[in-house]
Amino acid sequence: MDYSDNKQIYRKIKEKGLSLDCVCEVGVYYPETSNILDFVNQGVRTILVEPSDDSLKRIDTFFENKDNITIHPVAVSDKNGTLELSKAEASTFISDLPKSPALINDNFKVTENETITVPCVTFDKIDTLDIDLLSIDIEGAEWYVIQNLKSRPKVISIETHGKFYTNPYINEITQWINENNYKVWYKDHSDTVFYKEGELELTSSEKFALTWMNFRINLRRSKKYIFWPYYQLRK
Repeated sequence: MDYSDNKQIYRKIKEKGLSLDCVCEVGVYYPETSNILDFVNQGVRTILVEPSDDSLKRIDTFFENKDNITIHPVAVSDKNGTLELSKAEASTFISDLPKSPALINDNFKVTENETITVPCVTFDKIDTLDIDLLSIDIEGAEWYVIQNLKSRPKVISIETHGKFYTNPYINEITQWINENNYKVWYKDHSDTVFYKEGELELTSSEKFALTWMNFRINLRRSKKYIFWPYYQLRK
C-alpha cells in the first residue's frame, strides 16, 4: 500500500458528509499508517483486527490512551482455529493463498523460518452488525472477510491490485459487490473503495479520476505480459 493514499479516504468521506458511528480495519500493520487513523483520533468507535505480535505491540502502545478501540488479535479466515502466516518484510499473508502481493510482485518464497501460527476466526465472530466503514488489507485474503460480512457498511475499502498483482478472489468479491448494491467510488495504487448505493453521488471529476486510474491499472497489467520474462530474470 502507498501510505500517502491513507488520508484520502478520510478526506473524501468528510467531503461527502457521511456520518460514521463505527469503523473497522482488518489488517492494521502499523497503527501510524492505519487507513482509519483519523477516525480513531476523532473518537469514532473502532474495531482493529491484526494477528501479528509485532504489530499488536505497536498498536497497544500507540493507542494506549484511546478508549474507543476494540482489538481482535486474530487472523480472519474461512475457518475457526489456527493458520500459518508468512512474513515478508512489510507484508504478512496466509501461507496457502494462491496469490499475494509479496508472491507476485516480489517473487517471495514461503519458507518455514518465515512462518508463524496464529489463531483465526471467521469475520461473523467479529462483526458488530453496525460497521459503517470497513477497510481490508490482508494481502490476498480479503474475500474471507467479505464472505462472512453481516454489516452493510456505507464504505468498503479492499486491496484489489498493485503492480502485477490482482486479488486472487477478485471474481468472488466483484459478484458480492454487485449482488449487495455497491458501486466503485475510487481507486488508488492498491485499493478499490466502494460505496453503498444511495449513500453518495459521484461528481464529474470523480468519474474522470476513476476512468483515468482504471486506464493506468490496465496499462500496468499489460506491461506485465510484455516485460514479465525480463522481470523474472532480474529476481
